[in-house]
Amino acid sequence: MTEVSSLTGRLLVATPTLADPNFDRAVVLLLDHDEEGSLGVVLNRPTPVGVGDILESWAGLTGEPDVVFQGGPVSLDAALGVAVIPGDEGPLGWRRVYGAIGLVDLEAPPELLAAALGSLRIFAGYAGWGPGQLETELTEGAWYVVESEPGDVSSPRPEHLWRAVLRRQRSELAMIATYPDDPSLN
Repeated sequence: MTEVSSLTGRLLVATPTLADPNFDRAVVLLLDHDEEGSLGVVLNRPTPVGVGDILESWAGLTGEPDVVFQGGPVSLDAALGVAVIPGDEGPLGWRRVYGAIGLVDLEAPPELLAAALGSLRIFAGYAGWGPGQLETELTEGAWYVVESEPGDVSSPRPEHLWRAVLRRQRSELAMIATYPDDPSLN
């Protein structure tokens, strides 16, 4: 068995040639990555559904836009809360994933976390890969792997996140940010 180097906490940025419409220009935060597979949430797919429409008690704690994000094509009826909590210790109801980024137990009373939250985003569904599946996609060139920043989770302009993440890279990836939405119109 080959050893899998963990990409937990990093971003997968869809290449312009990735053909899957679920991931067109997607920025995925990997919440778990090991030999058993990978799980992440798409950070730049806001829906028109307000957080208060499905999780009323958490509505006042999310940033702008105050909507549910489509975290990926798997389990769209399940909600995940991803929060940035600065400092070394997180409150009850929060599990650190990477750095200041962690998962919120949405069954916990929101007041347990409210004072500690730097930002919170709610996702319906997630992106998932079986053992070796993500590694195959990486080898095929479907994704760029880059470092995440805590602000990526709560970007107030998620529709610009794909370009913003690429633009901040100190390599030829910064040039990819200028890739046209439809190259045939170029």
